[in-house]
Parts: sequence; structure tokens; C-alpha cells
Amino acid sequence: MSDFLIRRDDLRDVHWAEQPAAPLADGCARLKVEAFALTANNVTYATFGVAMKYWDFFPAADPTFGRVPVWGFATVVESNAEGVEAGQRVYGYLPISDHFDVQPVKANKASFMDGAAHRQGLAPIYNTYIFTAADPSYDAAFEAQQMLFRPLFTTGWMIDDTLMETGDPIPETVVISSASSKTAMALAHCLKQRGTVDTVGLTSEGNKAFVESTGLYGRVRTYADVDRLHARGLTAFVDFLGRPSLTADVHNALKDRLVRSLVIGVTDWEGNRAPIQLPEPQPEFFFVPTYAAERAKQLGADVLNAKLGQSLASFYRASSNFVTPETSAGQDAIARAWQETLDANVSPATGLILTP
Repeated sequence: MSDFLIRRDDLRDVHWAEQPAAPLADGCARLKVEAFALTANNVTYATFGVAMKYWDFFPAADPTFGRVPVWGFATVVESNAEGVEAGQRVYGYLPISDHFDVQPVKANKASFMDGAAHRQGLAPIYNTYIFTAADPSYDAAFEAQQMLFRPLFTTGWMIDDTLMETGDPIPETVVISSASSKTAMALAHCLKQRGTVDTVGLTSEGNKAFVESTGLYGRVRTYADVDRLHARGLTAFVDFLGRPSLTADVHNALKDRLVRSLVIGVTDWEGNRAPIQLPEPQPEFFFVPTYAAERAKQLGADVLNAKLGQSLASFYRASSNFVTPETSAGQDAIARAWQETLDANVSPATGLILTP
């Protein structure tokens, strides 16, 4: 069995570790990783690996290193667990490995959860594996889009929901940093569907033409222009960049028009994140699993999943206009893709799909 290991305190220090496969334990299943997406979101997982317990999902034998989670498809190759059979294919949270073991619990025709001891207390949304054959959101024609966008779109959809459905007051304008990132584009898509919200995408000079070409944003501005930023009416800032100096510029430019400031990710993972004194409102960290659980209680899980699924399907189709999946295979290709993602050298018009 092969695992891609990342040094926790130096994300560029990586290697593949090989070890013989142990006999499968009772109550467990062994899955073969078929394919997964790699995006800036996975860099965020590594950056917040300790604080948000992302390293805890797939522990490494040497705690100096970690196995960063990714989203993709895997096939059950061996099972000693009731309700899970060899040959079944699942979508869910995977390690960058060729195989991994889970301890299925709550197995039914739709899904199962990994009930392994080390995953107790972690967010259920990350512990659930969905059988492809029973997944109403699965479309064989959009497998790459599902790997690239399903978890990211869920984040974008939930941000749209918290701003426009449960927020108080409801903003008229939403300013979005790292506008070329896939989660930002998902959010912009949701807001555009409403037809009543002005969106402002913030991006680098190099990505400005791409962001404009997506047609997702009402306006696109570069980071250098933020101090001259203006917005219509009450405004929310959604930050995927994680650069405190930019947050300060946005807060100072918008002044009392700014009613909400959400922190989502850290695409600028190497930047200086020392806190800066800010005028109100203070930034709030938006953690999707917690919000999703609350909304499921309020709306009912079936209603929430139906609303999300309908919107997700429309985005899969729309995304083909601005993101093209690019497939690579093998350990060297995965290591190279990780370094390129760290260095932000992957075109925003490309979606990396990798196979061990």
C-alpha cells in the first residue's frame, strides 16, 4: 500500500511511503482509490490541518507527517463489514493513497459512515461514503465535475444560504476574494441565479481576464484596486484568500456599508496572517459542517439535499464553460500536481483529476 505523506510544518516536504498490506480486520472494508480532484481547497485542509483536525481523518504512522484529505471515487476491493460488498463504488473523503481501510457503520442502500475510533467526533459530512449506484446527484457524464466541485459547491451554496436566506440584514452586494477559486465561482453562480445581488470579484492582475470571462461576477477588480472599492447598499465580504492586509483594505474601503465579513479559506497559505485591527464587523469563520447540520434540522435533511442537488446539477453544466478537467496518473504526477497547487501554478481554467 502506498501513501502520499506531507510534512505538517512544511507543506513542500513530501514523499510516498510504501508498506505491505495487513490482513483486513473484522468489521472493516478495504477501498481502492480510483480518482480524486486536487484544488486549493486541499491546501486549506493542510494549512488548517491541526486547528481544524483535518490531519485526524487519515493518520500517518509518523505524526510529523500527515495525509491530506481529498474528494473522489473509490471501489471496495475487500470487505468484512455487513452491508458493504466488494465491487461497490463510493464517492467521499479519501486519502492520497492507492488503498485505505474503513470501518463501516450505519450501512444502508445509499451510504455508510466510517466508524473507526480515530474518526469519532469528526464532522459526519466528512465521514460519509455515498454508493454511486444509489446517489441521486451522480451523473456518469459529470464525474470529473463531481470530484472538482461537489464539496466546493456545497460550501458556496451554504455561504449563499447564510447570506441570503438566514442573514440579517440581507446584503445587496457581495464582495468575493480569490474570485478565480472554484469555491468562489460556486458562490458567485448561486448569487447570480438570484438575479438581485451585485457581486464583485477580487483577483490578481494575472487572473482578471479569466474571472471576467466566466460571466459569474457583476464586476471584477484587482487586489491593487481594493482601496478604491465601492459597493451598492449593504455589503458582505466573503474571504477565500486569507490575507489580513486585504481584509483590512476591504473593511476600510467599505466602512459602514459592510455588514458581514466571512472567512472561508486560505488560498494565500504562505502569506502573513498576523491579525490586524479592523473596524466592525469582525470577521467570522464559516464552518460548513456546523451550518449544514443546523440547516438540516431547520429545513429537514431531505428538503435541504433536494435544494442543494438541483442547484449542483445546474452548476455542473455551467462549469464546463470555464473549467476543463485535466487527468494525470501515477505517483510522480501527483507529487508534481501538489507542488504546482501550492505554488498557485495551476490555471484557474484547469481542474486537476488524479489517479494513484
